Amino acid sequence: MEIAVIDPQVIIQDEINESILKRIERYGRICYKSERLISEASAPGFVRNLIDRGHESVIEHEKITVIFVTNRGVTHEIVRHRIASYSQESTRYCNYQNKMVFIRPYYFPEGSEAYAIWQEAVTAAARAYLALLAQGARPEQARGVLPADLKSEIVVTYNLREWRHFFKLRTNQRAHPQIRQIAIPALLEFKQKIPVVFDDIAYDSGFPAAAYACVAYRPEQPE
Repeated sequence: MEIAVIDPQVIIQDEINESILKRIERYGRICYKSERLISEASAPGFVRNLIDRGHESVIEHEKITVIFVTNRGVTHEIVRHRIASYSQESTRYCNYQNKMVFIRPYYFPEGSEAYAIWQEAVTAAARAYLALLAQGARPEQARGVLPADLKSEIVVTYNLREWRHFFKLRTNQRAHPQIRQIAIPALLEFKQKIPVVFDDIAYDSGFPAAAYACVAYRPEQPE
């Protein structure tokens, strides 16, 4: 069995640009029958006004899909957000007998005693999984020995209001460090693309940027 250790990733599946704001403005102005006020530059100000007034139901009309490559402990936290659609790599149906991948714990420096203990533990878990398969266990039975740091890919679709909620909870100092690893760089990307929707959201700016997950747009399917 091959054992690999990787860093988390954020893979954004949708185009994020001002066309989202233009659609929100078109939907929102129906409430006031003020479509006549739509212009080439009116969308950002209109959406900003919606958010400032707490009229966020209108931004629920638009969604963004992201694939997070992280560990299973983090995915358990992600799926607690209920206004969502999820598709996740299944340890019940996936067979890891040829290759098992773990997410690197950035807070244990490689070469440290803590990292060595972690590495020994995940390697032992991988061997136990393989031994159970050799005894005739199915993947859904052998998965019980797999640790929380097993790599998992999860497809996450939230509307913009739920993304705001997600980022408010998962980028602050009280959030688990490994969820901040993926949530902060995702938020920064969203802030850059459509700042009017996300630029009011504070985040843990003291989190080490060197630990940020890599952000990409629609690359090849992760391994």
